Amino acid sequence: MSETSTPEVTALPERIAMISMHTSPLEQPGIGDAGGMNVYVLRTCEELARRGVKVDVFTRATRSSDGEIIPVADNFRVVNIVAGPYEGLEKSELPTQMTAFAGGVLEFARREGARYDLIHSHYWLSGQVGWLLSDLWRVPFVHTAHTLAAVKNMHLAAGDTPEPESRRICEQQIVDNACRLVVNTQAEANQLADLHDANLQSIDVVPPGVNVELFSPGSDRATERSRRELGIPLHAKVILFVGRLQRLKGPQVLLRGVGEMLRRNPEANVRVIVCGGLSGSGLAAPDEFTGLAASEGIDHLVRFMAPRPPEDLARLYQAADIVAVPSYNETFGLVAMEAQATGTPVVAANVGGLPIAVADGISGLLVDGHEKGPWADALGKLVEDDELRLKLARQAREHAMEFSWQKTVDRLADVYHRASAAGDCCPGATRDAGGSTVMREN
Repeated sequence: MSETSTPEVTALPERIAMISMHTSPLEQPGIGDAGGMNVYVLRTCEELARRGVKVDVFTRATRSSDGEIIPVADNFRVVNIVAGPYEGLEKSELPTQMTAFAGGVLEFARREGARYDLIHSHYWLSGQVGWLLSDLWRVPFVHTAHTLAAVKNMHLAAGDTPEPESRRICEQQIVDNACRLVVNTQAEANQLADLHDANLQSIDVVPPGVNVELFSPGSDRATERSRRELGIPLHAKVILFVGRLQRLKGPQVLLRGVGEMLRRNPEANVRVIVCGGLSGSGLAAPDEFTGLAASEGIDHLVRFMAPRPPEDLARLYQAADIVAVPSYNETFGLVAMEAQATGTPVVAANVGGLPIAVADGISGLLVDGHEKGPWADALGKLVEDDELRLKLARQAREHAMEFSWQKTVDRLADVYHRASAAGDCCPGATRDAGGSTVMREN
């Protein structure tokens, strides 16, 4: 396994094809299947484009009004590929459109006369397409999984539907055929090796970044203004959840934890904000969480809000005293990083990449498991101990400053260089189903 260092100068490819089939980087995080991966693709592409790399992000068209090409910035555009109906396809049905999507990308490249130096795919659907395009275009292929079926199935919340075996097989094929595999943390690298027999030498650890300019601490006046706009009492302790409303993300864990905390301390002056929308797989019933809040006796203290764009989300983080991230699994946890960048401490589940994103006892608190007792303990501790909460708030910003999208792209540049230098996955070679190198005839 290679934990990439930041080189002084690493030449970047001239043109990159980013594949994000199932969700566009321009979609609002927290709606549908848009989340941290959308932010990752958008911010890394912005930074690559700023450095002069021409980046095309290929995604499946979901609205005819968007048009085929959306210019995002100099050198950076999103290309909407028609593959199946714009609406009406569930995420579980998207594998049926991989051939149509790959064909649309090939047709676009032919029509534009575009030649790409490297392919970087995100999520397994895109990885299958990227693998094919790499073979046809004879260019290096880099893949970032973001989530793995085997890992998700190991950490299912009660009531969630397991990922199908077909997805796990597809992910194994991608692992066997990608030039480089990019992961967020060492723990994720170990999972790839343990669950998919990945060669650690082909894995690069590249932590995501955070926009520390946008997500920054607000002044007391800004916090007061945000609370007035939200109708939140100025002296209440605000606990915030941001994310898709699915059991995997754990809003039910937070609601039960707050309910238990208030049974122990009925005088606590708290409010809870749940900001997010419904998701694809692992979908909870629309009224499940509102019903849970009522059954816990805290529905009068809980406000459900639609997802917010980044600028509004930054103000929401600033208005909060605590941000809760009770997920059953996270490869990293961008919500935790954004919250800490605003100077808001985080209470997070001790799973996946969250122990990296949150410095336990320094920028927030980590909770083992998802039972209501430990969550009530951790939340109650920060609600009741103002001195501790404010100390963690100051240190949260310092911790977040260690991560940036500039550093992420510095490391990706090194990954791309490694991929281009890997002779056994560049033009003239491919791998069989077992991962063995097989030379092609030209």
